[in-house]
Amino acid sequence: MPPSRADAPASANPRQRIAQAVLRIVHELAPDAAAVPVAIERPRDRSHGDYATNVALILAKPARRNPRELAQTIASALAQALAGLIETPEVAGPGFINLQLKPAARQQVVAQVLAAAGDYGRSRSRERERIVVEFVSANPTGPLHVGHGRQGALGDAISTLLEWQGCEVTREFYYNDAGQQIHNLAVSVRARAKELLGESGEFPEDGYRGEYVRELAQRYLDEIGHDLSDIESIRRYAVAELRKEQDRDLRAFGVGFDNYCLESSLYTDGRVDATVAKLVESGRTYEQEGALWLRTTDFGDDKDRVMRKSDGGYTYFVPDVAYHVTKFERGFLRALNVQGSDHHGTVARVRAGLQAIGMGIPPGYPDYVLHKMVTVMRGGQEVKISKRAGSYVTLRDLIDEVGRDAVRFFLVSRKADSEFVFDIDLARSQSEENPVYYVQYAHARVASVLRQAGIAREEAVARFRDVDLSPLTSAWEVPLLRRIADFPDELAAAAAEFAPHQLTFYLKDLAQEFHGYYNAERFLVEDPKLRDARLALAVAVGQVLANGLSIIGIDAPDKM
Repeated sequence: MPPSRADAPASANPRQRIAQAVLRIVHELAPDAAAVPVAIERPRDRSHGDYATNVALILAKPARRNPRELAQTIASALAQALAGLIETPEVAGPGFINLQLKPAARQQVVAQVLAAAGDYGRSRSRERERIVVEFVSANPTGPLHVGHGRQGALGDAISTLLEWQGCEVTREFYYNDAGQQIHNLAVSVRARAKELLGESGEFPEDGYRGEYVRELAQRYLDEIGHDLSDIESIRRYAVAELRKEQDRDLRAFGVGFDNYCLESSLYTDGRVDATVAKLVESGRTYEQEGALWLRTTDFGDDKDRVMRKSDGGYTYFVPDVAYHVTKFERGFLRALNVQGSDHHGTVARVRAGLQAIGMGIPPGYPDYVLHKMVTVMRGGQEVKISKRAGSYVTLRDLIDEVGRDAVRFFLVSRKADSEFVFDIDLARSQSEENPVYYVQYAHARVASVLRQAGIAREEAVARFRDVDLSPLTSAWEVPLLRRIADFPDELAAAAAEFAPHQLTFYLKDLAQEFHGYYNAERFLVEDPKLRDARLALAVAVGQVLANGLSIIGIDAPDKM
C-alpha cells in the first residue's frame, strides 16, 4: 500500500526520531550521568548508512562501560525502539553506531515535501523569539555600493532564514544622517551648484566628487532656487534625495525594511544625552584632558574610549550605544548587525557601553556578521569605478549588468568574513559553472518534465501526494531522497550560524544530483507505478529548490 498523508508525521523527521530514541536509551542506561550531547550525523561515506552517532564513545566514561559493548547495547535498544524506521544498526570501530533507514522510511520524505509544499523546511523551534536585524544602514551621502549590496543580500537572507525557524524578525535600516560626512555632502552640493551658476565655489578637500553630486546640485537649483546661502536647506534636500535613490535601488534588489531609524533623532529626542548620563551614573566614566572617557577595558576592550571630546562633541560610538539601548527597550532580546569588516573596532566598545549602562542587557549584545569587501571583475580586469559614483562600483551598476537574481545569489554564496570576487562574465554565462544558472536550470528541468507529461505545475503537488513511492530505490534516487530530507536541518543550521552561504552550497549539491538523475534516468516510462514515483520525486526536488531560492530572494523559473 502506498504511504498515506496520515503516516507522514511518524516518519517526517527520521533524524529527530532517532535522536529522541537515543536520548531515552541513554537516560535509562546512565540516569545519574550528566547531560550527554547526542549528535546524529550524516556519514561522509554513504556505505556507512543514513545516519551515525558517537554517543557510546561519549557516554562510556561517565557510565564506566566499554564503549564498543555500550554501543552494542544502545544499538540493540534502537533496533527495538525504531523497528519500523531503521534496519538493524551496525556497530563500527571503537563504538560508532551506523543506522540505515528502511526504504519506505527514506521514501516518505517525498510525501512530506508534497504535503507541506511551500512550507517544507519551516520550523516553529524558535517561535516567539523576537530579533531585530540591522543591515545596509548606508550613510545617505551617495549611491549604494557593492558592499552595501552584500549587506543587503546577507541581511535579507538571514532574516528570512530566521523567520523560517519561527522567529519574529524586524528588518531595520539605520541612517547615519548626522555628523561631518553629511556636512561635507551639503558643502559639496553647494560648490557644484555655484559652478553650474558660473560662480566660483571652494570645493572641500574631503568632499564628494561623483557625478551624482552635480546631478543633485542641478536638481536643487531647478526645484528650490538659486539662493545657496542656506546650507541647512541644501543638506536636507541632498539627504532626502539620496535616501530616495537608495530606496529605489533596494526595491530593485528586492530588499525591504520594517523600520527606519535616524541617527539625528537620537540627538533631537535626547537619547544620546540620556545614555551619557546613565553611563556617568554607572561610575564607569572619568574625565581626562577635558574629555569624558568610558572604561571599556572593564569589559574586554583593549583600551578605554573617549565618549565626549574636549570640544563637547560626542565620538561616533556614543550614538551607537544609545541606538542599541532603544533596540533593547523595544523588546528585542536578540539583535544582529550586518556590517562591513571596517566596523570591527566598534564591536567591543558598543558592547562595553551596553554592559556599563546597567540595564540588564546580556553580554555579547548585539550579535555581528562582519563581511569583507567585494572585488568586481570583468574580462579578467578589476572594475573599480562607476560613471555616476566615480570612486566605486554601485549596486545599481551590478544589477543592470547581470540581473537581481545573480547578484543576490553570488553575494551570499561565500562566508561573510571571506573576500569575494564577483566575476561579471561568470554571472552572465549560461553554463554549469554559473551557480545561480545551474540551480535555476534544475528547477526549470522539473517544469520541463511536467510539461512533457502534460501536467500543470500548479496541479503536480496535489496530484502526486499519495502515490506509491516504493520504486524509488536506484543509485540516483537514494541520494536525492537523502538530500531533500536534509533541507530542514540545513535551514536550521544556516539560521543558527547566520550563514546563508550554507544554503547556496546545499542548493548547488541538490541541483547537481538532480541533473545527474535527469541525464541518467527516464521519467516518462511505460510502467505507471515507476513513472508516478519518479515524477513525484522530481516535483519534490523542484519544490525544495523553489523554497530554498525564495529564502535568498531569487526566482525559480519554469523556463530558461
